[in-house]
Amino acid sequence: MAVASTSLASQMSGPKSATSISCPQFSGLRKSFSKLDNSVSFSTSQAFFQNVDSHLRLSSDRKGCRAVVAMAGSGKFFVGGNWKCNGTKDSISKLVSDLNNAQLESDVDVVVAPPFLYIDQVKNSLTNRIEVSAQNCWTGKGGAFTGEISVEQVKDLGCKWVILGHSERRHVIGENDEFIGKKAAYALSQGVGVIACIGELLQEREAGKTFDVCFQQLKAFADAIPSWDNVVIAYEPVWAIGTGKVASPEQAQEVHVAVRDWLTKNVSAEVASKTRIIYGGSVNGSNSSDLAKKEDIDGFLVGGASLKGPEFATIVNSVTAKKVAA
Repeated sequence: MAVASTSLASQMSGPKSATSISCPQFSGLRKSFSKLDNSVSFSTSQAFFQNVDSHLRLSSDRKGCRAVVAMAGSGKFFVGGNWKCNGTKDSISKLVSDLNNAQLESDVDVVVAPPFLYIDQVKNSLTNRIEVSAQNCWTGKGGAFTGEISVEQVKDLGCKWVILGHSERRHVIGENDEFIGKKAAYALSQGVGVIACIGELLQEREAGKTFDVCFQQLKAFADAIPSWDNVVIAYEPVWAIGTGKVASPEQAQEVHVAVRDWLTKNVSAEVASKTRIIYGGSVNGSNSSDLAKKEDIDGFLVGGASLKGPEFATIVNSVTAKKVAA
């Protein structure tokens, strides 16, 4: 499903209305902290995030202005737990037990993504209320690809989802947009849903390129996939992943509404309405309710907090905050 290339400038251009003439930029995407020392290497390592921690300013005195029209998604609230490269047989057994005993709101799609080695253990012991996802897959059928996992193998273990485009795959492993798009296309062709991750690095946000980066990553998915019917978009600002820093509800909403607007203009209004756009980046039991109240935040992709059964349940149940807000 090829779409025309688009940039932030082209997305935001056009006749100015009374509501947009005084809002030339999205305040949540501006530089809001001092320039970092040039000696700091912009890597994705934890040490980097610690070095820049004191420079982050995630709140603004001004209320972010809305230069695009919000169209809240019509899909069911979705919460995914990405366990990443964590766990042992014993610790995962305890986590599964906690999840099995948790009281979860019924109107939420809940998915967890264990390390590949433990998918079978989790699938055979986890309640059917929670679906299981893989954290990665190959671009096609299996074969002579040492260390890779095929979609067919993922399906054979009972997984219904796969996480693709996560920042750790992009910026640590080195996967590019085109490669990720091929993975997504093949997974969808085999009936496996895709949690499609997008998000900007700290220096990209600092340079005012948040939308350009996210739109480019979205376009790579759109160019490759045949349909959006089984896709969930996860916006995860890289500077917020595993750092304890979380985008404010207003900042997250700004990007989510822009992503939905991009889908409207470049795919279709129907896809924009039904595609769930979830937020990830240091989501926890304390901040999930405030985030969930925003109309274009359709759920979460949770990292560290998903390793704690009771806290993950709290995040799942934050859907109640959205009901109240509605």
